[in-house]
Amino acid sequence: MPRSPLTRTVLDEQRAALGLPPHRGGDEPAELRRAALDTVLAAPGREAGVARPVLKGAVQHLLGRLAERAPGRSVEVRVPPHAAVQCIDGPHHTRGTPPNVVEMDAVTWIDLATGRLAWDDALAAGRVRASGSRADLSAYLPVDPA
Repeated sequence: MPRSPLTRTVLDEQRAALGLPPHRGGDEPAELRRAALDTVLAAPGREAGVARPVLKGAVQHLLGRLAERAPGRSVEVRVPPHAAVQCIDGPHHTRGTPPNVVEMDAVTWIDLATGRLAWDDALAAGRVRASGSRADLSAYLPVDPA
């Protein structure tokens, strides 16, 4: 299955399907990813009916913001199949699977990163898999979506 990139056309088609006005910003990838987040947040049920490139753009935007807020390489945050980042200062691992890994689906990540879901609630509900002594993101959530 070919992968479609996030383009202004894809974004505007998704926005139109949700009854939203077209994206008024630029065509730069960072601007499109930020607009993708706004689009996903406006979608009922978040993931259902959202085009994969739009959902991926929203995930990438928020993971990028997390990496900016908590720079480093001691924890890997994965949102398969969309993206992953290394973040949080501390000892880092350079070969194989890192010892501190956090993994979740796209909707859970968006809800955590935007403050719609608390870290402890996500863990208790089994929506997040976290391993390693540094794999606690609660001090870094929510992220500023700016």
